[in-house]
Amino acid sequence: MTLDISIVPSAQPRSAAEVAEILADPGFGTHFTDHMFTVEWTPEKGWHDARITAYGPLTLDPATAVLHYAQETFEGMKAYRHADDSIWTFRPDANADRMKRSSHRLALPVLEPEDFVQAVDALVEVDQRWVPESGSEKSLYIRPFMIATEAFLGVRPSQHVTFMVIASPAGAYFKGGVKPLTLWLTEEYTRAGRGGMGAAKTGGNYASSLVAQQEAIGQGCDQVVFLDGAEGKYVEELGGMNMYFVFADGHIVTPETGTILEGITRSAIIELARKSGRTVEERKFSIDEWRDGVASGEIVEVFACGTAAVVTPVGTLKWAGGEVRGSAEPGDFTNEIRAALVDIQYGRTPDVFGWMHQVTKAE
Repeated sequence: MTLDISIVPSAQPRSAAEVAEILADPGFGTHFTDHMFTVEWTPEKGWHDARITAYGPLTLDPATAVLHYAQETFEGMKAYRHADDSIWTFRPDANADRMKRSSHRLALPVLEPEDFVQAVDALVEVDQRWVPESGSEKSLYIRPFMIATEAFLGVRPSQHVTFMVIASPAGAYFKGGVKPLTLWLTEEYTRAGRGGMGAAKTGGNYASSLVAQQEAIGQGCDQVVFLDGAEGKYVEELGGMNMYFVFADGHIVTPETGTILEGITRSAIIELARKSGRTVEERKFSIDEWRDGVASGEIVEVFACGTAAVVTPVGTLKWAGGEVRGSAEPGDFTNEIRAALVDIQYGRTPDVFGWMHQVTKAE
């Protein structure tokens, strides 16, 4: 760990009663902890002035580069409280490595993985009372992000960059039980093409998905499915989740990476499935194979995965002029893989993969 982090506690932290009220029903992304982490970069000083201070608004010049040229990256991860009151994060090294790749793609300076993990640990430790109790699927959602903060107008990499970490308690994604999604296939919009930013976790990728997501909601669907930008026939990902297809013979297919986000949950599922004896293929997967496979019964389960929902079953796929319906209930493998992953994250089963990273010790 190379960051020299100063800590200035908030002068007005939330009361214990306020925190308890929020943690009883935290929702997602609406409440934030008392503190935030910040470190800055310039070519002359490198990363410097690492600090934890009270959570609060940023002051940005109107010419700040990120506002005009969208040079930024971010990550999404969670901290979990275990039964012994210790606090853990899930594969923070993988998030750090992905941010490193994203930063390279966005021409941002690299924050070394050990410094990324140190920054996240420091904030979680300071705000550990915000990590919800064990025994539920509540967690502390963590948002590290890097933005171009030089005040200038011009298309070039920023010479001043700020990396920050904020955190927000999150409730269980499925309050009324896990229910299959209905998806809308967009045949007009795409997320990324070869050589683009699809594999980087950057806000522009999510901004480009919003109009298609609006279209999906207008069609009575929960999420939107994107196809590849070159041929318009291969399944890539949802607006914020990776896809899996389970076949009747037991093997599993997930769209190959390159133009899609290399999901942390996605790769964990591959390892879990293979350890259970399943064959997992990472390859191009056409929309026709999906439609025909579900209709014929060859594909028996479809699910999506991501940090927020972990694993989400898919029931129906709709498109202009048709639809194909899968199961109205989550499939056996979907339930099995979701339980296996969540149980590791919350410390209910042994972590044989070495995925969990301890932030604080048991009381």
